Amino acid sequence: MGIKEAVLRFLEYCELDKNLSLKTVKMYGYYLFFFQEWILRTVHPRGAGKDFNVEEIDEETIRNFRLYLSHQYKNPYKGVLTRQTQGYFLVAVRSLLRYLIKQKVKVISPEMIELGKRKERDLKLIPSSDLQRLFSVMDLNTEAGLRDRAILEVLFSTGLRVSELTGLNKERVNIERGEFGVIGKGGKARIVFLTKNAKDWLKKYLNKRTDACRPLFIRYSGPRQTPGRQDSMGQGKVLTDDANRLSVRSVERMIDKYRKKAGILDRITPHTLRHLMATDLLSNGADLRSVQEILGHKNISTTQIYTHITNPRLREVHEKFHSGNR
Repeated sequence: MGIKEAVLRFLEYCELDKNLSLKTVKMYGYYLFFFQEWILRTVHPRGAGKDFNVEEIDEETIRNFRLYLSHQYKNPYKGVLTRQTQGYFLVAVRSLLRYLIKQKVKVISPEMIELGKRKERDLKLIPSSDLQRLFSVMDLNTEAGLRDRAILEVLFSTGLRVSELTGLNKERVNIERGEFGVIGKGGKARIVFLTKNAKDWLKKYLNKRTDACRPLFIRYSGPRQTPGRQDSMGQGKVLTDDANRLSVRSVERMIDKYRKKAGILDRITPHTLRHLMATDLLSNGADLRSVQEILGHKNISTTQIYTHITNPRLREVHEKFHSGNR
């Protein structure tokens, strides 16, 4: 079986048989099409554009691919790939091989691809004073400024991933009750909660809006489009709400803009606010299982990365028993 057919069949299997989310299928496609193009360009003697029999993939092929990821390839936007990102490519290739074995295709065992030991994640947090500075620099006299303040409050209140935040529609968020459901990674459903501050700023923002767009957060730069109207050519094209939906990248740029405006040197991302929310809960006595549920972590081991930061008992032990404190 050629690698082009193998990748397409695997992605169809992920979508139709395994019922994975479209985002997950899209990411599998990104990693595997990358692997496919690398093989066709590098390994196949007849050059790019031809096909390659998956049964010819061997340990040497995988080794050369790993070397390429580690030493040669640079993402045009993010530069050299981290070990963690390199692992994502290998996980996708292993999943492809497992699928092919189920289909009775004679390929190398996926267990031949070792992922290596992953380093513990280094959590980069910011002090609460920096967080307050970040919250205070936007122009609240504009609709865009109110939107940005509401976004920061919601991220810090709920611990949402930025893709979950930008995918929200107005009717899905119950501001009065201060809670709503989201579908996270792997199709896992969970409930998240709004603080009093988050509810107040969301109300101020939504009360300022006069549009009929469904997205909770919309963009204000670029051409505005009204859902349901004809296009400029009169073709009767129905424009979707997603044309006005704020993008993930826009939220990232927005936070970085305010970080610079506030004079904060440390890098801040939407995920930083997710980390801050988790450490805030644990520092104030929340139990690990509850924080796991709120964040939507599949395994509690993922949530445990916060415990060494938030465990006050460790400081007490250090102060009491370390000879340098006497």
